[in-house]
Amino acid sequence: MTGSAGGAGAVTRRPRHALSAAYVLRKCLSAVLMLVFVVVVNFFLFRVLPGDPAKAFAPRGRNADPEALRELRERLGLNDSWDVAFVKYVKSVFSGDLGVSFSQHAEVTDVIMERFWPTVLLSGTALVIAAVLGVWLGARAGWRQGSRFDRLGSSAAVTFYSMPEWLLGLVLLVFLNRYGIFPARGMNDPRSTLPAWLDVLWHMVLPVTVLAIVYVAEYSLIMRSSILDERRADYLTTARAKGLRDDLVLRRHALPNALLPSMTLFFLSMGFVVAGAITVETVFSWPGLGRLTYDALRGPDIPLLQGLFLVFSAGVIVMNLIADLLMPLLDPRVRAA
Repeated sequence: MTGSAGGAGAVTRRPRHALSAAYVLRKCLSAVLMLVFVVVVNFFLFRVLPGDPAKAFAPRGRNADPEALRELRERLGLNDSWDVAFVKYVKSVFSGDLGVSFSQHAEVTDVIMERFWPTVLLSGTALVIAAVLGVWLGARAGWRQGSRFDRLGSSAAVTFYSMPEWLLGLVLLVFLNRYGIFPARGMNDPRSTLPAWLDVLWHMVLPVTVLAIVYVAEYSLIMRSSILDERRADYLTTARAKGLRDDLVLRRHALPNALLPSMTLFFLSMGFVVAGAITVETVFSWPGLGRLTYDALRGPDIPLLQGLFLVFSAGVIVMNLIADLLMPLLDPRVRAA
């Protein structure tokens, strides 16, 4: 508290750090509530899926005898009523136990961790490439509004952004893979040898290209819109009046202020990196979380689907929380709002 202690005109001001603590506490509490909501929805969401997991994973499939199916359902916990199953599920989640996969016959946590790094490698590489390239393209297009570069770049960005990832992947498969230049599948876990890592990089070319094109389009459109907003600002006119070159006005003044929406998108995209690109990993047989999700849905492998959905959602929530906490520090306008 500041100001005179007893004067009638004393002004009581709340310390700045108290406001920051309240903001952080509110955001953290909101994230925890969202995570609890996800845990609850996660239980019911995959239990209404069509299909009988017992018939899908029985040794003889649909031809298994009824007694064997009954024993398998009992062993998998499928005979439990929903309230009993829900209590078991909540207890196991909050104790860090995600159960045993029906299809993999292994702990869900171990199965997810085995596929986690291939997805981070694939989607993370595409995200970094797209962020750098998309920001540069969007800034240049917005700064030169109406130019040929702007018209061509904006049209291409809208086209690729609206195109489904799986369709773009199939197009690349048809026009590039038919000549045997880049492999479309067959990536194995990298070993600690240089040839093995080079082989992984070779298999990454096509799926990374597909993801990067889509991400570049998104970053480019957002950055172009931000630059167009900044171009109307008075401080840029002042900077030009001081004799600064046009490219310096862009780099030193307009670009830093226009980066905030792209940075927010980057943090949110990092959350979705964990989720991976289900369609792209399926098209290119990439052994990541996206392909694992596709295989789990075919059962359905309920414990594995619940574990994957929880990991995906937690990744998005945590990255969204980090973005909420960082943005006020990076931009005073957000703090004031």
